[in-house]
Amino acid sequence: MYLGARVTDLLAYSPACSSSVLELNINNHLDSGCSEHKLDTGSQLPTKDEPNRKLAPIFPQSQGSSLRPSRIPPDLGFEGPSKKKRKIEISSSQPVAGSEKHTKNRAFGAAAKSSTPLAERLRPQTLDEFVGQTHLTGPNSLLRNLLTSGNLGGIIFWGPPGCGKTTLSRLLAREANCIFKEMSATSSGINDVRKVFEEAKGSLALTERKTLLFLDEIHRFNKSQQDIFLPYIEKGQIQMIGATTENPSFKLTGALMSRCRVFTLERLTDEDMRSIISRAVKCQHSFCPQLTPRVIASLISLSAGDARTALSLLDLVFASKNSIQEDELLASLRQSVSCSYDRTGESHYDMISALHKSVRGSQGNAAMYWLARMLTAGEDPLSIARRMVVCASEDIGLADNHALPLAIATFHACQQVGMPNSTRAYEAYNAAEVAARVDVNVPVPMAIRNAPTSLMKELGYSEGYRYNPHYAHPVHNDYLPPAFREETFLKEPGDMSNKIWDEDALVKWEQVCNGGRPWPGRALRRRSQSVP
Repeated sequence: MYLGARVTDLLAYSPACSSSVLELNINNHLDSGCSEHKLDTGSQLPTKDEPNRKLAPIFPQSQGSSLRPSRIPPDLGFEGPSKKKRKIEISSSQPVAGSEKHTKNRAFGAAAKSSTPLAERLRPQTLDEFVGQTHLTGPNSLLRNLLTSGNLGGIIFWGPPGCGKTTLSRLLAREANCIFKEMSATSSGINDVRKVFEEAKGSLALTERKTLLFLDEIHRFNKSQQDIFLPYIEKGQIQMIGATTENPSFKLTGALMSRCRVFTLERLTDEDMRSIISRAVKCQHSFCPQLTPRVIASLISLSAGDARTALSLLDLVFASKNSIQEDELLASLRQSVSCSYDRTGESHYDMISALHKSVRGSQGNAAMYWLARMLTAGEDPLSIARRMVVCASEDIGLADNHALPLAIATFHACQQVGMPNSTRAYEAYNAAEVAARVDVNVPVPMAIRNAPTSLMKELGYSEGYRYNPHYAHPVHNDYLPPAFREETFLKEPGDMSNKIWDEDALVKWEQVCNGGRPWPGRALRRRSQSVP
């Protein structure tokens, strides 16, 4: 929109008619309907010795006299009486290559780049470089079709941390050639958002260029504050992408949801993570002896589908000493990662639903697994015990009169002394805890998730679940993730596998404690061993 250094201080490029106009006449030119104050390309320009003036208020002014043009006319020189192109002087505020100031700026830029986290430096620059979420970025995806139409409108990206919500939004803005604004609801207020909306409205009216606002953590705005978005999105004055890690069905208003399209982003697969790590290693241009196949596998496992976590861990590997042992490095990496679990978030409700349905389906193994998953992640035991009281009342009821008193007694025991356990339950929980720690982010099967909203039903929550009381016979549901469906955590009553048989100890007990009489269990053991 502007013409370079010194000439930029004198000339403006009219956004309405593409004519060259003196900057002091730009307002009058626009008020006249672009019929007056046009600059004849054959006329003599004001000399560069005239005092610099500020640009007209309708144009953005960057710091200093140097402007970075976002749109430049094809002819940067103007013909005077001599019919020769006039050279455009370089402003003295711009550092000249080879000068001391230029050298300092280059040194500062290099230092700033080296301090930038690896995850930020490796952000892809095109959609083709984007890794993962192929259901959104594929050739025939809905998101690609929206991008082709040129009207993104209102979009909500819902997905776990590190799955690419911010990066994908930036790439969409670049592909759509929109003015891009990025804000976070954690650091910006509703007045800041309103200001961006008003600027977008003005830019659209003046230059016909759309603005795309990326609003991270959009769920942090309460439901009354979200009403500010509605008229601007509805009238097409702003294109907005809101990113959230929380279920939008509960965190966003119905009015906003009706004006936006919700796209779900999944956590990145192991193959996606391997591709990202491989690209990062290539960008380092240096050999790292610590980056063994075992370390790479641990990076993928520890990151749990979060690209930002994986690259942060990779940064630690690059910074480690060459003399460090592999086991020591792996131990350090494990200590630097913590499992994120929100007691009021989506995973809490999914897992408590899985636990409840496992008990309803008499699946002790599955119940133990989901119990271990929640407790190892930091769930409050009282919250689980309270849910078991509900389960004993609603799902077991009169089928076992002892279930409800036992659940209430367990809840009180948790309040007074902690979690009570029989030996059988204790052993089962220890085995389930080992499985739960293998991968702390294995998703709950869709069939046993609860689906209280229409959005969750559309996404497949609870689809295919067979509600046991509706059937006159037993039914099967997949209560465990595929990797653990063959595991046995809770043994059947009377199961003596892995128990020690010490004949000398039994004989001594029979002589000292049982009056020399044989233990009745001997006969049962012989019969069980004789059965083919």
